[in-house]
Amino acid sequence: MGEVLILYYSRYGATAEMARQIARGVEEVAGMTARLRTVPAVSTVCEATEESIPESGAPYVSETDLTECCGLILGSPTRFGNMAAPMKYFIDSTSRLWMSGALIGKPASVFTSTSSLHGGQESTLLSMMLPLMHHGMLLVGVPYSETTLLHTRSGGTPYGASHLAGSDSKLPLTDDEKQICRTHGRHLAGIAARLQTPG
Repeated sequence: MGEVLILYYSRYGATAEMARQIARGVEEVAGMTARLRTVPAVSTVCEATEESIPESGAPYVSETDLTECCGLILGSPTRFGNMAAPMKYFIDSTSRLWMSGALIGKPASVFTSTSSLHGGQESTLLSMMLPLMHHGMLLVGVPYSETTLLHTRSGGTPYGASHLAGSDSKLPLTDDEKQICRTHGRHLAGIAARLQTPG
């Protein structure tokens, strides 16, 4: 049984809901399971401390989650066209994994949520790919065989699933966005499963 790590940061819940939809897609692939994990918020003033287990939602990620997974799907809301600081803070702490090459050759992909449709979805997705490339991971997008990409009027890109949350961050995922999320998870999990199969 292979596990795909779905690692996300979510402030208002939209990115967390995307993660759950992506997990559904992962688990549609025979022999694959999804492991949902999140990262704690960071303080702009000083190093903040959090309880080791969040009050609700997914547990916080550990280095072991990354070494044990056979694939990674990374999600963050957009902050000025880039990933949110808590996700970047966590990624910046993965130097030991980079030095050991623990993530080399594993498939990885990214997803995001924004307040406005043109609020940096694609730049966020592309910038989230950069550290994954440094780790030697194999980048996976959403293929156009998912025809929802051709007609969605909400989120969804070939670079990864996306969601339009609205200016108050309260818009629910549309049917198109849910479909693209599930395809995203299924596509990466299928690749991870094939990479695990000998020969």
